[in-house]
Amino acid sequence: MGWHYRKSIRLGPFRLNLSRAGVGHSVGARGARYTRSAHGHRYLTLRIPGTGLSWRRRIRSGSRRTTRRR
Repeated sequence: MGWHYRKSIRLGPFRLNLSRAGVGHSVGARGARYTRSAHGHRYLTLRIPGTGLSWRRRIRSGSRRTTRRR
């Protein structure tokens, strides 16, 4: 098992996440949070506080266009 590092700095609803991979950030309230990871991935997380239940979905960019081959 390798070593991991993660530090989170809270600034109100904004959170700065420091890790070995780089710097990410997130913003939100107690039950919902939008996150941008150090790798540039974006996530939406919804939680039910006090239960340990959460739902997380990666948000993909809509600017990518797919081309069809004929």
